[in-house]
Amino acid sequence: MTTALTNLLDLDPAQLVAYCGELGEKPFRAKQLQRWIHQFGASDFSEMTDLAKSLRDKLATRAFVAAPAIISDHTSTDGTRKWLVDVGQGNAVETVFIPEENRGTLCISTQAGCAVNCRFCSTGKQGFNRNLTVGEIIGQLWMAEFELRKTKGIEPGPKGERQITNVVMMGMGEPLLNFEPTVTALKLMLDDNAYGLSRRRVTLSTSGVVPMMDKLSQECPVALAVSLHASNDVLRDGLIPLNKKYPLRELMAACKRYLEFAPRDFVTFEYCMLDGVNDTDAHARELVALVKTGDTAVSCKFNLIPFNPFPESGLKRSHNPRIKAFAQILMDAGIVTTIRKTRGDDIDAACGQLAGEVKDRTRVQERMQKMTEYQQKFGKDFGRIVEISG
Repeated sequence: MTTALTNLLDLDPAQLVAYCGELGEKPFRAKQLQRWIHQFGASDFSEMTDLAKSLRDKLATRAFVAAPAIISDHTSTDGTRKWLVDVGQGNAVETVFIPEENRGTLCISTQAGCAVNCRFCSTGKQGFNRNLTVGEIIGQLWMAEFELRKTKGIEPGPKGERQITNVVMMGMGEPLLNFEPTVTALKLMLDDNAYGLSRRRVTLSTSGVVPMMDKLSQECPVALAVSLHASNDVLRDGLIPLNKKYPLRELMAACKRYLEFAPRDFVTFEYCMLDGVNDTDAHARELVALVKTGDTAVSCKFNLIPFNPFPESGLKRSHNPRIKAFAQILMDAGIVTTIRKTRGDDIDAACGQLAGEVKDRTRVQERMQKMTEYQQKFGKDFGRIVEISG
């Protein structure tokens, strides 16, 4: 009977120690392995010259190191770089690198598709297929770091200039609905023998899975971003269906509990600016009341995100003067507020645009095609037909 090979990218520091123990090796060998894999980008065991040859031989027959294969690699006019990577079973996910003057941020996906189905997000409109493995999550960081170094001619190794200084779990999927693999990947990002990132420089974004927020605070608290996008429950129910299960009062309470363990003393609320939907002065004042008064008050900052339109949403981006006026109301109330600069939209790498290629579990494309055919057939009566048919 053949034994399945182990992808060492799937193992966090403690798991790698245990794996080396199974091979009859001492714990320090795990640290050596980690450095070769995550700091030098090595995938060939024969290159790991400070490992005993007997260990290299064992590894060659029992293990491998493999990140998802790159399908495409595009760079935007603003320097943003997007990779489409193969995660098997007909699915691919997207990973985006955003270079800035004093940092480089990598946006990582945790699921092929997404089950949360937020109205303004193109990923959710394609449905959900499966959770990514640890190796597929951390493999995006592994791939991107060494692809970026290769492009710049930087030698791999701990002394080589790190290209990725910040990681955000804001790509495809809801990280907290793929909890264990996501946390294992986070532990690798933070480990000094792997990427050595600060907890303050790793941000997990959630649409508000309250029980898993509490669990994350105990197992691996990193910086937290919450996809808020609405100032009241009725509005948020329509934009983020998960709100019906975990409404704003519960979400704010979970944010406050999380801050007791978080590396930052505030939660970042992401707020997608949707023309005529959630962007009025009244909505801004309602947000101020939500986060500054009563038992929902929480230490926070706001990140206002200009919506990136896609056909299935039926939504439009708020106009720039409206976004600025909205931001001013929040700032006048003493809330730190930023307006996210749109990056990479010419290669569909901007916030909310990540769709990858995922098996369409919700048959969205098929339904959209049928609606187009009906519209062509019935013309101006199409709207009334849809309304009657429900």
